Amino acid sequence: MNPSISLSNGTGPQAMAFGADDFSYGYPAGVTVVDVVPDSIRHLIHDHWSNYPPVNPMWHYLLGVVFIILFFFSCTGNGLVMYLIMNNKNLRTPTNMLVFNLAFSDFAMEITQYPPYIYNCFKGGVWMFSAFSCELYACLGAIFGLCSLWTLAFISFDRYNVIVNGVSSAPLTNGKVFAYLFFCWAYAIGWSIPPFFGWGAYIPEGILDSCSFDYLSRDANRRSYGLCIFAFDYVIPLLIIVLAYVFIVKAIFAHEKAMREQAKKMNVT
Repeated sequence: MNPSISLSNGTGPQAMAFGADDFSYGYPAGVTVVDVVPDSIRHLIHDHWSNYPPVNPMWHYLLGVVFIILFFFSCTGNGLVMYLIMNNKNLRTPTNMLVFNLAFSDFAMEITQYPPYIYNCFKGGVWMFSAFSCELYACLGAIFGLCSLWTLAFISFDRYNVIVNGVSSAPLTNGKVFAYLFFCWAYAIGWSIPPFFGWGAYIPEGILDSCSFDYLSRDANRRSYGLCIFAFDYVIPLLIIVLAYVFIVKAIFAHEKAMREQAKKMNVT
């Protein structure tokens, strides 16, 4: 980080609050968002961000407050779901194991993603940890996010099986649900670790207070990884979810139509 724009002196984000009038949001004119990041992570930052000035520090503080609130309610909600399922034997059904897994992966994402982000928001608004921490942060976010998405896909498929196929559907057994869960975690981990082995990359993103996939680089290596992630970990589970609920809605309308026709035959209004 350039000492002349250090966050600890009068030319940092606090400058505006101390009455400085020759700064843009507390930074010297001409400074870009890349200029205010620690030197330890500068090599990770894409050149794209050197075209933008630093964000008004008030936005970072506002985001920090918002994410503190989200952190509290998200952890409370998902924690309550896990507690109820673990402590009520009647709720420990195969279907609810999928719900438990969704709550767990979401809870894990909140625990690993929110605190560092909130810390960065109140410490100047840029990634304040090491380069490896940035990559690990992004990898954990990818693992838990992809696991949650695929869990939602399996929940949708289970609802489709029960509602559309009805009594003729094969029941969801413990063996099946554990196979589904193994797939969710193995698939998510398998697609999240390639950047550590040279395919794709994790870098600071946006206003540089968090890290994620490198979706800006145009070289074949990183673009191919991004396209594969998009296709196999977004498009496919999204299609499963959408198609499952399309068939569910069609089945509901067909059932309603059949009930109306049956009522007419029985002269019931």
